[in-house]
Amino acid sequence: MQTGTVTTHTTPEGIATISFFHPSHNSLPGALLTKLADTITQVGQQAATKVIILKSEGAKTFCAGASFDELIAIENEAQGLEFFSGFAKVINACRTSSKIIIGRVQGKAIGGGVGVAAATDYCFATAQASVKLSELVVGIGPFVVGPAVERKIGVAAYAQLALDAAEFRSATWAQQRGLYAEVLDSEEALDAAVQAFAHKLAAYNPEALTDLKRVIWAGTEHWDQLLVERAAISGRLVLSDFTRQAIRQFKAK
Repeated sequence: MQTGTVTTHTTPEGIATISFFHPSHNSLPGALLTKLADTITQVGQQAATKVIILKSEGAKTFCAGASFDELIAIENEAQGLEFFSGFAKVINACRTSSKIIIGRVQGKAIGGGVGVAAATDYCFATAQASVKLSELVVGIGPFVVGPAVERKIGVAAYAQLALDAAEFRSATWAQQRGLYAEVLDSEEALDAAVQAFAHKLAAYNPEALTDLKRVIWAGTEHWDQLLVERAAISGRLVLSDFTRQAIRQFKAK
């Protein structure tokens, strides 16, 4: 249980649901990031899959981002690069999947969690799904998730989130800037909207959806290299005395 889980389920209609869970507010340690990325890739390659729903378990937090236990344990730049490359793997798995990915965000998205939401193709959320890029608070920055977030909400809004790192922005704010397509009042309404949209997509021409996905992500072909370069920046900064102390103070709260 402490390592987290990734589960999948595909309906006869071809709607594949990928769900991740971690007992610490759905934070994402390295092994869970790798498993999630691999699952997204594998499910997308299955002939039975027509559309993917990406979600997490629990009610209050969609994803709290990086695992602080693993962050504090990083001892060198190689380990830092490996850890932050986990988020790159998930974003690139979403980007390169030939299937449309629907995001279901039921609660707060923090740090890497904002990046995961931004990597989906069409994202639904509840009114409780506020967002925060908190990386600067602990001495690093939202470098890896930056391209995905900026692509969705624009440079100005990305800068607001990245620089005002201690504050949440509301789900309405995120919707107005394009991160969320729709914001619902409850989880029940969220699930109904997600399922209705998934069934609608599953009935469309799969070749058209694949071609549309390619068009939507045009111009990101260099992300395989870019996100690793960004991971290296975070991997270096996490070793700084400032970041070490900031993480310890954050964990002690």
